[in-house]
Amino acid sequence: MVAAAGPLSVVAGLIPASLSLTLLIATLVSILVLGAAAVFFEHIRKIGCMHSLERSAISDAFFEDPNSLNKVPCPSIFDPPEKYISLVVPAYNEEHRLPEALTETLNYLKQRSAADKSFSYEVLIVDDGSTDQTSKVAFKFVKQHKVDNVRVLLLGRNHGKGEAVRKGMLHSRGELLLMLDADGATKVTDLEKLEAQVHALAQKVKSTSGTSSSSPQKASDVEIAVFGSRAHLEKQALATRKWYRNFLMKGFHLVVLLTAGPGIRDTQCGFKMFTRAAARKLFTNIRLKRWCFDVELVYLCKHLRIPMVEVSVNWTEIPGSKVRMTSIMHMVFELLLIKVGYGLGIWKIYT
Repeated sequence: MVAAAGPLSVVAGLIPASLSLTLLIATLVSILVLGAAAVFFEHIRKIGCMHSLERSAISDAFFEDPNSLNKVPCPSIFDPPEKYISLVVPAYNEEHRLPEALTETLNYLKQRSAADKSFSYEVLIVDDGSTDQTSKVAFKFVKQHKVDNVRVLLLGRNHGKGEAVRKGMLHSRGELLLMLDADGATKVTDLEKLEAQVHALAQKVKSTSGTSSSSPQKASDVEIAVFGSRAHLEKQALATRKWYRNFLMKGFHLVVLLTAGPGIRDTQCGFKMFTRAAARKLFTNIRLKRWCFDVELVYLCKHLRIPMVEVSVNWTEIPGSKVRMTSIMHMVFELLLIKVGYGLGIWKIYT
């Protein structure tokens, strides 16, 4: 006697084999997509949690003084300014490019300081876990120029350019804070262009807010961000780069536009100036640690209503770039983090 077939067996027998395979594949794909989404959202949540811990943690970082062998406690962005300008230089394996860039930068700063006694400065080299002699090179400059003017912050392990800039900004003493790359691609003298824009914007903000121009309020107390830009060099760059690099960069700029919106044409130029008030808000909120922290800065400026302006700067491509084709994919992933993290309110913006 043959046992009666179960209802599931009957249904299975009525479904064509090709349809059964399609349903199986669709089910597996759905499971994989849901699993990937769960991992992605958990990653965003962890970044938010880590950021909350970093905001509430008390920094125990310090600068080493190679002359006295003493440890100098790190100041905080919340402290009153002690210098007119701070230059933050993120450095990862830059032993070959750093010396020339620092020599040019410090020569300019010394000359300006000699001509104007009210001009005080500091240079913060943030060693992002370099595996070469970057820190050794940096400490040579500390010995030459004293720890009050040149400081080295060691991160211990590699975190990413965004984290190096964030740490440097949070431990700066300047009224104005400038981030610039360790390769010296942008002429340091161009900081005067950004500086002029800061003061012009500060006066504009004061006048529109009804604050008297004779008020003792400093420009550093007004929230302003000025972005160096290479957009005026775009045609020349398109003509000299490989077609696939142009294609990737155009695609990247489109994704940036969709993420941060219009306003800043060149978000990735490593030459940006902030007033102390703006840096305090921006760098206590920033979460991305690697490639796209620049885009996040633009996003935060818009949501915090911090005035920002773009200024053309002189720029020369220096051999030794660390951007690779795989970096583009990582950048796109980080842009997605910005869109989802802030868009869904998983990442809070603190004011």
